[in-house]
Amino acid sequence: MNPTKTARYAAAALVVPALLFTAACGSDSKDDDAPKSGAVGKVSGKFGSEPKIEVPKGAKAADDIVVKDVSTGDGAEVKKGDIVRLDFAGNLEALGSTWAQRQNAETKGPRAQVVQEVGQQGQMLPTKVADALAGHKVGSRVQVEGTAEAIVGEQLNPQSGIKPTDPLVWVVDIVNAKKVDKKGEAKGEQAASEAGMPEVEAASQKAATITVPKGAKAPKDLKEQVLIKGNGAEVKAGEGLVVQYTGVKWEDGKKFDSSWDHGGASAFPIGVGGVIQGWDKGLVGKHVGDRVLLTIPPNQAYGADPSNQLAKNNLVFVVDILGTV
Repeated sequence: MNPTKTARYAAAALVVPALLFTAACGSDSKDDDAPKSGAVGKVSGKFGSEPKIEVPKGAKAADDIVVKDVSTGDGAEVKKGDIVRLDFAGNLEALGSTWAQRQNAETKGPRAQVVQEVGQQGQMLPTKVADALAGHKVGSRVQVEGTAEAIVGEQLNPQSGIKPTDPLVWVVDIVNAKKVDKKGEAKGEQAASEAGMPEVEAASQKAATITVPKGAKAPKDLKEQVLIKGNGAEVKAGEGLVVQYTGVKWEDGKKFDSSWDHGGASAFPIGVGGVIQGWDKGLVGKHVGDRVLLTIPPNQAYGADPSNQLAKNNLVFVVDILGTV
């Protein structure tokens, strides 16, 4: 099962512009998508604050993608393959905005930001918008624009009301970026599972083998155990979390997903409702380098989503925390 339907299932609902795309966000990048001059969007506002984007009526965007710094940061240069954490806003409501997400939030916690790998198909931003950030520095506000056809292409949803020639403008604040070892894993001596918890065998570079206690009832509440203690930084709400993970159903012990089945380490926003509640509660406060065992009841997993095939299941995850962004 695709990870967007498991640990990352809720993340897309936060900021993906549902009306814009007919399928997965973004389209394949091409070598001829080099930045060109001639932006039509006018952007005001400082890095870290919600931008104001103005596009003159009747303005015609370039046929090629236009990329420019609105302001330039002094952080590391973003490279292809980096995991980036960022804020964004678009000139149309259909494009979405992370600032709008905070305005609609019920709590005063951290804002849900985008966590995405540069150079891979996007889950939250169109691939070409995220790819355009390569070569720009952390702390920069970057303007990316072009026609809907140039950026979204065949995935443009006709029901969005956007025409292929309409100008689309994204303003992206690069909050952080980090190179990730896709084959990374927690290191150290693994503790035995506590009584009543599943047993874990984690062979190197493979999905973990998780054995649910025979005949045991699933815990009614979230249960967590650190199997390997890391010595890295504490995971804080609002960060991007880089992990390896394996998940099985308590009811039959069958694996339903693993990052190892999808090319290795994955990254998600943590502590902001971007993943299932059991992850937000169980992983915030842990440390980089930890291997964490979680048993999660349906009401903290997918119990609220009857359309999900895991809605009634108690879930068990083994999560290696590789880093934060």
